[in-house]
Amino acid sequence: ELLVEAGLALRQVDALVFGRGPGAFTGVRIATGMVQGLAFATGRPVIDVSNLAALAQRAYREHQAQYVVAAIDARMDEVYWGRYQLNAGVMELVGQEAVSAPEAVLAADLPQAADGAGTGWQYAERMGVQVVRSWPQMLPDARDLLSLALPRWQAGDVLDAADAQPVYLRDKVATPRSVG
Repeated sequence: ELLVEAGLALRQVDALVFGRGPGAFTGVRIATGMVQGLAFATGRPVIDVSNLAALAQRAYREHQAQYVVAAIDARMDEVYWGRYQLNAGVMELVGQEAVSAPEAVLAADLPQAADGAGTGWQYAERMGVQVVRSWPQMLPDARDLLSLALPRWQAGDVLDAADAQPVYLRDKVATPRSVG
């Protein structure tokens, strides 16, 4: 529908961008599978973008946030999270993305007070960091995936379809029952 609305054919697209996770297992898997199928069919390269980075970019776009702790509810009493700082209009990761209990979320490496974005902020009272503002209903938006992908495209930082992989952050997505 988007291509039809823009008057474009898929073969006219230079690259395909997708939210690589972290996030819901099924959603991340579907996004990866869809982009791989389209990329294989068209021979186009792929750019993978963190869903946490997309949240931080959206917080910048909508609220002019400069320092963001993005957090997504990971279920199982945990959150996926990452710290981001604005650099030339693009949110960049400070440190590493992680999954942890809300109490373990830190903003130590950011140079000033941060804002919070994403569904993980429903646990704000348990977070190990205080933020100036937070938007716990905020979800990643495709516009922000594109804003983050464009500098990578310009730098030639792209993947072949076969190399597009989901990022889950959590090693265990299910716990087997103990026998006995």
